[in-house]
Amino acid sequence: MSVAPLHQVLAGNRYPGRGVLWARTLDGALHGGYFLTGRSAASQARTLMRRDAELIVAATGAAAHDPLRHYVAARERGGWLVFGNGEQVAAVADRLEAGQPPAAALDGLDYEPDPPIFTPRITVATDLQAARGTWFGAARRSRGARTAADVLMLAVRDLEPGDAVMMTTYRCDGHDVATGEPFVDTRTAAADRDALLAEVWNALTPQLRVAAAVFAPGQLADAAIRNTSP
Repeated sequence: MSVAPLHQVLAGNRYPGRGVLWARTLDGALHGGYFLTGRSAASQARTLMRRDAELIVAATGAAAHDPLRHYVAARERGGWLVFGNGEQVAAVADRLEAGQPPAAALDGLDYEPDPPIFTPRITVATDLQAARGTWFGAARRSRGARTAADVLMLAVRDLEPGDAVMMTTYRCDGHDVATGEPFVDTRTAAADRDALLAEVWNALTPQLRVAAAVFAPGQLADAAIRNTSP
């Protein structure tokens, strides 16, 4: 079965919101990726920065803290790398550090309280010590009348060079915004970390892209980052 190239998948989704990516580049190295886009002025006025063993999404200028826009996007601690689109990243990292297995650590999360979209909370956790695999989690609102979150989990193992798995919060044709697919299998032509970041960045809609980062497990402090805002 053939899958679409990463740059094509991203370019075909004008407004993906925020996204998480796990990929093996052509040099054989595994990399995590996180990117964010925005339509409003407040969503555009953000930057992605390093802080010790964390990546932080912070406001530019003097904007007040907004927990739906400003959060720890990635953290390495206790033998785990965790990254995602909100405050659940810190909660999942704490649970894993306390010894909970990934399925339990990714459970009990909720989607964002932002009607009418109800943005999914998407999270990736990877074991830095035992290399037993990587887990994606998504807390999504039902498309029916139920208000309880549906929590989806996906264990990803044995990626070959060029393989990538991605989740995005939204799927948008340029007009209507809907929640994204549970996950997307795709392919990257990137030779290494920097090429993967360039592939993601160049495929995002220029008027909407805000920031993106790519990082090797165990090397979050050396993440490669691109920001629209200085």
